[in-house]
Amino acid sequence: MTNAQRPLLKRLFIETHGCQMNVYDSERMRDVLAPLGYAPVGAPDDADLIILNTCHIRERATEKVYSELGRLRDLKARRAEAGVKTTVVVAGCVAQAEGEEIMRRAPVVDLVVGPQAYHKLPELIARVARATGERVAADFTPDEKFDALPAPKAEGVTAFLSVQEGCDKFCTFCVVPYTRGAEYSRPLEKVLAEARALAAQGVRELTLLGQNVNAWHGATGEGEATFADLLRALAKVEGIARLRYTTSHPVEMSDDLVALHGEEGKLMPFLHLPVQSGSSRILKAMNRKHTAEDYVAVIARLRAARPDIALSTDFIVGFPGETEKDFEATLALVREVGFASAYSFKYSRRPGTPAAAMQGQVDDEVASDRLARLHALLGEQQRAFNAAQISRTLPVLVAGKGRMPGQMHGRSPYLQSVHFDGAPDLVGRTIDVRISGSTQNSLAGALVSAERVSA
Repeated sequence: MTNAQRPLLKRLFIETHGCQMNVYDSERMRDVLAPLGYAPVGAPDDADLIILNTCHIRERATEKVYSELGRLRDLKARRAEAGVKTTVVVAGCVAQAEGEEIMRRAPVVDLVVGPQAYHKLPELIARVARATGERVAADFTPDEKFDALPAPKAEGVTAFLSVQEGCDKFCTFCVVPYTRGAEYSRPLEKVLAEARALAAQGVRELTLLGQNVNAWHGATGEGEATFADLLRALAKVEGIARLRYTTSHPVEMSDDLVALHGEEGKLMPFLHLPVQSGSSRILKAMNRKHTAEDYVAVIARLRAARPDIALSTDFIVGFPGETEKDFEATLALVREVGFASAYSFKYSRRPGTPAAAMQGQVDDEVASDRLARLHALLGEQQRAFNAAQISRTLPVLVAGKGRMPGQMHGRSPYLQSVHFDGAPDLVGRTIDVRISGSTQNSLAGALVSAERVSA
């Protein structure tokens, strides 16, 4: 490409809210826009194109988007006074759910793009520039989206790989089926092709993504493939040393998937498996399709297959109708299972979901008290799990430089951040680190022996 043909450099800022699927989507939006000459910048002040990639799970997150749009309105006005054009895009699940409302409520927004339509960004932005065509794109076409996306570009030794989108579970508190659509599984060969492309760029650890990732299924020449089959195929990709997946659903933990945790060494012994509540009565109201006893039984099967597996989960406290007895059942489940980490939130009403209209909405002060008590217990367990790694030697995938001079950092098999002194040429390798200290969120240690470094 000659200089005359090369696109003029334009500046792109993407602010990402919410889940790892949104992180993945933001990365792919950057890929889509790169051929148009857009280069990422770290702040919106000098950006020609600003994209807010939004999450609709919680009410405060939605309001945060509108608050941010208010600040962008002032920024856009200042840049316009200086004769510089700024394009503002709202993407993600808030865009899908509230597209027309966003355009009405926030005139600063030039374009609204749902999570299944961001592959159309170049065309849509061109239409905005010409002041013609649609300004709200909220189609449910995941197959079209993935087919249109360019080859992924790796940014380090770890990467996300989206294999499944949407959800058919219809939990009564959740907007995902309405904002991401029905369950869709990417074809096996296309997932493998993307994995090979990432491995060729130096990626050594893949995290498979999906709203209900272990519901993935696909066709092969020999019949229907399960999620366990997909993991087995990915484990054979040259260069890939580690596999993880999130977010999974307890009812999709099939026998072959559970067994694979004990059979496949590349499948890391760490699993995020949301339970949401320890009360079977509340789980029924949530339409989770499993009981607390079912969840505990799944954990027992996993630990039988892989005794060293560590678990992470999600909890919602203050769900409509939750009593103190129900909450005590949640605390009891936490004590019985034991979690390495967890995410917990107060229930937040989402318009249009069945739970929003339920009787027995829990007082905010009561929910806050319960959340604080749950946080205290979960934090205690996380600190204890990390402290238990002290004096152990863990294989650590080195990801890059640490904050201190001469320091490197990487990931343990249990997804903990590990800091140690080492050389930059260790990046991309799995090394043995003897753990000497811990905090709630990370570990510290020392390289055991340079001779034991493996690629």
